[in-house]
Amino acid sequence: MNKPIKVSERFDWTLCLLLFIFFLISCMAIYSGQASGQYEGNFVLSQIKNYAVGIVIIGIVMYFDSEQIKRLSWILYGLGILLLIGLFISPLSLVPEIKGARLWYRFPVLGSFQPSEFVKIFLILALSRIIVNHYEKFIVKTIKTDLFLLLKLGIVTAIPLGLIIIDDLGTALVIIAIVTGIILVSGISWKIIVPIYGLGAVFGGAILYLVIWAPEFLEKHFNIQTYKLFRIYSWIDPAGHKQGAGLQLYKSLQAIGSGLLTGKGFSERQVYIPDSHTDFIFSVIGEEYGFIGGSLVISLFFLLIYHLTKTALETKDPFNTYICVGVISMITFHVFQNIGMTIQVLPITGIPLPFISYGGSSLMGNMMAMGLIFSIRYHHKAYMFASDSKFVAKRAN
Repeated sequence: MNKPIKVSERFDWTLCLLLFIFFLISCMAIYSGQASGQYEGNFVLSQIKNYAVGIVIIGIVMYFDSEQIKRLSWILYGLGILLLIGLFISPLSLVPEIKGARLWYRFPVLGSFQPSEFVKIFLILALSRIIVNHYEKFIVKTIKTDLFLLLKLGIVTAIPLGLIIIDDLGTALVIIAIVTGIILVSGISWKIIVPIYGLGAVFGGAILYLVIWAPEFLEKHFNIQTYKLFRIYSWIDPAGHKQGAGLQLYKSLQAIGSGLLTGKGFSERQVYIPDSHTDFIFSVIGEEYGFIGGSLVISLFFLLIYHLTKTALETKDPFNTYICVGVISMITFHVFQNIGMTIQVLPITGIPLPFISYGGSSLMGNMMAMGLIFSIRYHHKAYMFASDSKFVAKRAN
């Protein structure tokens, strides 16, 4: 008879180590980013506090096994929708307007809270449960059942997406990336997926063409003012818009380019970038540590994604697999979009670099996602190897 696996052996030490390394990188980069004198606050101390809260969140989420999380998924999804609706109906004293958008709740003492960062995680849980329940009900798979599943996934995604896209295009794109990743592994026939996403790609390409080459058409027929498209124009030609919308990207390219191979050294940056401790934190890393430092950070993210993929392949619970896929899609899109926008490969969308950019809600949302991975690893080990009948009974229930 095999001995039950010890708690210490069921804990995901690899993921813990990766998060600790990200914590160190984050503190070092934020320290350099805030040194420009643009702000008076100590963002490093705040980030340490955010990580401390994130650790608590991981501990809470890790306590629940997959069955308990599955039962809570709709409750959390509903809570997330209510929080998003509250952004539109709450008074300005609770939901202030910042840069023309109402995205945060602001509480006395507790500080700001952005619900969309947590809604992404709640959506992953809801989509995962929909797919699992669907295949439990429809054992025989047909085009009709696949269309029905796609319809359910689309409706559940459309509600938060519609509430978020009004003021936060970046997070809306993350949600689209999440649902795309989950749909691709959901078992839905490619005869359905290819035409739908093919049409989506054509539509997106047509919009981008109109934005670049025929903005007057959009202004005339869709009442989209040209000034709202400056972010696209500043992405294409940052030097030509360096006095306005293209300033951050122009400075980012200067900073990363001047870092060369090995960088200028810790806290030796010379290029000033507004808000460099948040969305443009990779520019700080590129300037201070050069190509080598930037490549190491990217390699760490690849290791994280590899580890999450390994977890998805090892778990025997389909619900857990879909959760892993959703988290992988979210983290991957964040990394590629954030780093891509700092080097002019992708447009600027205001998406932070996971675990490194300063931001409480963003970090806590990502830590909640990691809590799910810790939970999967912790409880999965118990089910796979423990011979104690209590584990078997628990799984059966």
